[in-house]
Amino acid sequence: MRAFFLPDPRRRAATLRMKQQDAKRFADMVSGPDEYINLAEAALLIARGEYPDLDPAHYLHRLDFLAGQCGARLGPGPSAADVVARLNGYLFGEAGFRGDLSTFNDPRNSYLNEVLDRRQGIPITLSLLYMEIGARLGLRIEGISFPGHFLVRAAHGSGIVLDPFDGGRSVDRVELQRRLDGVGGAHRNLDDLLQAASRRDIIARMLRNLKAIHMEREDFARALGTVNLILEVFPAVPAEVRDRARLHEQLECARAAVADYEHYLFLAPEAADTGAVHARLVELKGSAHRLH
Repeated sequence: MRAFFLPDPRRRAATLRMKQQDAKRFADMVSGPDEYINLAEAALLIARGEYPDLDPAHYLHRLDFLAGQCGARLGPGPSAADVVARLNGYLFGEAGFRGDLSTFNDPRNSYLNEVLDRRQGIPITLSLLYMEIGARLGLRIEGISFPGHFLVRAAHGSGIVLDPFDGGRSVDRVELQRRLDGVGGAHRNLDDLLQAASRRDIIARMLRNLKAIHMEREDFARALGTVNLILEVFPAVPAEVRDRARLHEQLECARAAVADYEHYLFLAPEAADTGAVHARLVELKGSAHRLH
């Protein structure tokens, strides 16, 4: 039987929302132009919701240090291919970063500070690390929000697709199509799925991974905090508003659930589940009236 994970009550406020100054910084960042979003800082602000004493500057310096170490191993005037080869050799060889195959759904794999400390992660956090180190070495790395497994591509030169979860190995079109078929996407156009992800897309995907982990653990407080952050990145996404309503129900916040269900119906009046949501609203309004 799966254990029910109950957060420590003393940490409840931290699980439900960031500190006020962090929340404002995060909201300001994700509401501005996409190109001005600092991915590493955004990832560390997300992590501070779980680790309130985390010092983002310390981990930003760690990224600078890793890039410096890697850069010191490059010869004069390196090509993009040279940088990629050295980056792979340093990060996944000397520095020992690796994909976590044994405990993939450990939430620590989704927090950049933990990835840097433990030197392991999941595709999207290792991709973010790869992008950040690459940028510090003068190489623009694009994120690719591929179904089921986040990837990257060097924006210079040949634009080969790379898999940081697998040591930065290049992935050709045959393998990409096979991966796509494996997640039920055979009907989708491969080229469409290889478009560069926006910075907002990357942050939202990180958050959705965390949300899925918290939901699997039935840790509804942390899941709620994560959905709130997703809605900062992409406001008024109907499915996220509906999921927040369900989480409010789980946390016995009937009035908040009612507000979110009503907002969901406003955003998606033709959704397939509107009948069920209307019925749930009637029950919740009845229970809220009895309690107050």
